[in-house]
Amino acid sequence: MVSMLVDLLIRNARILTQDPSYPLATSLLVHDGRILAVDPESGPGMTPARVIDAGGATIVPGFNDVHAHSVWFGLGLMEANLGSVTSLSDVYRIIAEAAETLDPDEWVIASGFSPLLLRGQQPERDRLDAAAAGRPVWIKHSSGHACTLNGVALERVAQAGADLAAPIDGGVVVVGDDGRPTGLLEENAMRLVQDLMLPYPLETIERALDLATTHYLSEGITSVTDAGIAGGWIGYSPREFAAYQNAKDKGLLSVRMQPMVVLDALHHVPGHASDPTSRGLDGGIRSGLGDDWLRLGSVKVFSDGSLLGGTAYVSEEYVGCPHNHGYLQTAPEKLRTAALEAYRAGWALAIHAIGDRAVDHAIEIIEEAHRTYGPNALPNRIEHGGVVRPEQLDRIAAAGIVLVPQPHFITEFGDGMARLLGPERTAQSYPAKSLLDRGAVLPGSSDRPVSNGRPLDVIQSFVERVTPSGQVYGPDERITAAQALAAYTTGSAEATGTGHLKGVLAPRYLADLVFLDQDPTAVEPSRIGATRVLGTMVDGELRFGGENFPTLTNTPDSAAALAGRDFA
Repeated sequence: MVSMLVDLLIRNARILTQDPSYPLATSLLVHDGRILAVDPESGPGMTPARVIDAGGATIVPGFNDVHAHSVWFGLGLMEANLGSVTSLSDVYRIIAEAAETLDPDEWVIASGFSPLLLRGQQPERDRLDAAAAGRPVWIKHSSGHACTLNGVALERVAQAGADLAAPIDGGVVVVGDDGRPTGLLEENAMRLVQDLMLPYPLETIERALDLATTHYLSEGITSVTDAGIAGGWIGYSPREFAAYQNAKDKGLLSVRMQPMVVLDALHHVPGHASDPTSRGLDGGIRSGLGDDWLRLGSVKVFSDGSLLGGTAYVSEEYVGCPHNHGYLQTAPEKLRTAALEAYRAGWALAIHAIGDRAVDHAIEIIEEAHRTYGPNALPNRIEHGGVVRPEQLDRIAAAGIVLVPQPHFITEFGDGMARLLGPERTAQSYPAKSLLDRGAVLPGSSDRPVSNGRPLDVIQSFVERVTPSGQVYGPDERITAAQALAAYTTGSAEATGTGHLKGVLAPRYLADLVFLDQDPTAVEPSRIGATRVLGTMVDGELRFGGENFPTLTNTPDSAAALAGRDFA
């Protein structure tokens, strides 16, 4: 019998396949970037060119983060980091240290600032002026929904023609008791500085993608959906998707990517008189274009703000903030019309909605889109769900909408969110178990760099839901470690329309997988995050780690020996 030479055999492992028909295995055959067989029988029929002895390591499908911001994260690795500050003094110190490395006219750009961790304290513009020694300062908040400028930066914005006193639709230039802008810009007001600083060069965006996706491999991430590029206040260039293509062509894209174009980047595209009015990109480009490495996702639609900034649109006012219900970034009818026109052009919808009033609006738009135009190429989604009432969950499940919560917000910001929401709404915040109980899809996501995006830490947050002070946040929404692992694998695959390709280690699925030093579903919940990633494989190639795995390479002298080995 002629033996078929295949690429790789992985053996001596504990493999959590996520395939209900065969949940636990010990070996895999991989060929041409796909799983060829699970626990293959021994014999001379197939000879592996390489054999990896996993040494008893646990193997799971590659983690898939369905809501992150890779360019933002990568840029943050290149900017001053305020993610670990514990006081405003730390902020001023870090700004001063960054300023010392710059020319007198250069901008000091910092990322990761969270006022929620400082009980709402904001940097003072005059103190920032002093720290930066006359340089303009731009501090990007971790929520992505606000930023802070110093006095010098505000002057630059005004010199460029912006009227800081003019009302802004869906945004606020915060003013102090003295009548001066404090430097805090909320929501659409951030465009005042972005119009001055953007677009970034494509090479800068490519470098950010290189840094971000290389980091992802160290955490076992093999697929990511970037929730918003090419427009709005979250994009970095109108040509941003070209940077993803360039990064892929140059070998800088280390994981599979599914970027979402922002609704603002779409426009009315002319066509034949019989074609319906639609909103899209020239050429009729829509969701689903691309390949297994880089594919266009849904259109990202922003409706409200954030819980971290108290701008999410909620039914009842925030605790301790009379009359503050948050707000929509766009008038409801204008948002509805634009979203429906995009859907009609073939763009699946991913609507950012955190407050329950924004969730109402998102559900109504998606239900109308599906009812009027039928299913689209990808599942429709609601991003975040910071407050979701039980009857809304019923409608979400019935409509087949994917709700995308971020449980690690609880671990990092839970105490502050609970103070703003009160007990009843905290119990309805960032649901997980309620979705599974209703038969809805539950994916894994982080909203990185808003919060830590390491999947094993997020899985622990799914299970524990414990705030920084040790309080349990919505205990009825806790899920098991096995369910949380499924969220980051099969759930994420379903949410991104790739359930036939990813999330399961079974024949014909992509050979994207992670080697772990322990089974995260078999340890105490408090130890899940301590699980180490030993290696990450994408497309059948070990791209991170694996130094401790003995690998035998087939040669003419060893072919007979390999052909006769017991694969299992």
